[in-house]
Amino acid sequence: MKVNDLYSMPEFQLVTPNVKGDTEITGGYCGDLLSWVMAHAQKGNLWITVQTHVNIIAIGVLLELSCIIVPEDINVEEETIEKAIEEDIPILKSQLNAFEIAKLLSERGL
Repeated sequence: MKVNDLYSMPEFQLVTPNVKGDTEITGGYCGDLLSWVMAHAQKGNLWITVQTHVNIIAIGVLLELSCIIVPEDINVEEETIEKAIEEDIPILKSQLNAFEIAKLLSERGL
């Protein structure tokens, strides 16, 4: 599954226009403690987090994550969106909670 496959799913909304979507998703990671995510997420993972501050983009770049998904329709800070576009890290959001997102993606083969 590639990131742009998520763009077409009605459960997700792309927050960062004009970012790459052809990156292969290698797996997923759910977590909100940035240091823990840094230590455990893997290159190519999508990351589900309630965090929306600009530091999530630093983690995305450092780990070469495929994308970041923000659950529960949480608004993403404008500074974070701008940095994500600059760094070419897709951010999506969903009305679903983190568990529901993980379940959905698992059911769809991720």
